Amino acid sequence: MDDLVNGNLLIIGGAEDKWGQSKVLKHAIEMCGGPEAKIMVLTTATQKPEEVGKEYRNVFSRLGVKSIDILNVDSRTDANSDSVAQKVSGAAGVFFTGGDQLRITSILGGTKTAKVLMSIYKKGIPIIGTSAGASVMSSVMIVEGNGNSAARKCTLGMSPGLGFIDQVIIDQHFEQRGRLGRLLIGVAQNPSVLGIGIDEDTSIKVYSNASFDVIGTNCVTVIDGASIQESNVSELKSEEIIALSNVTIHILPSGYGYDISQRKVKRPNENKHN
Repeated sequence: MDDLVNGNLLIIGGAEDKWGQSKVLKHAIEMCGGPEAKIMVLTTATQKPEEVGKEYRNVFSRLGVKSIDILNVDSRTDANSDSVAQKVSGAAGVFFTGGDQLRITSILGGTKTAKVLMSIYKKGIPIIGTSAGASVMSSVMIVEGNGNSAARKCTLGMSPGLGFIDQVIIDQHFEQRGRLGRLLIGVAQNPSVLGIGIDEDTSIKVYSNASFDVIGTNCVTVIDGASIQESNVSELKSEEIIALSNVTIHILPSGYGYDISQRKVKRPNENKHN
């Protein structure tokens, strides 16, 4: 359990405030070393890289960042190039934009750039992701599933992620898109995995000791399946609703935290890190 996390992550539930108080993005900048640090924005997830890249350049510039490198890696040839890998290696922080998480994994997976990302992450360089960029943080990620519906079997599509954090499934736009049912399915299928649902304009700041703080205007839902006493998920036909008993769900607003390895909520006055 000691190797669940090897570095520093900021995992954002999407739709972060870009033009107001920008609390989440200010934390991202702080993690990277402040406005003087060089932030790398990877637009691999989106099919509109110029538009999205320009927006984040404007956003980070407004927040005082002096050096912003927008990098559009949109092919495996790009991801395997020495020039791209070298650029990533020099970043003080890497920010994954939203879009389609399968674009990130299918383009970066197994490439020189992916290896550099893991290397700098293990050295403590912050890795930040919003929306699709949040889903890819874990070893296994959600790629599709019905929102705003009951927890039904086979409504969830899973795929390998980038592997910055183990033994969790991350879902984003959580409350706003009604994704509790699909995350419950993910946890029911493997109760040893922790389900973490992150609301919009909300994030979890994950530390190397496998604990996190909640930062933002909404909340984070943590589903712990270890306490489940009964589940019929293995017996169901497609689209049938699951039965679960004694599943543990925590609702954590900003200021609260959670210890992933200990499976324990950390209240604001307990929220200290080594």
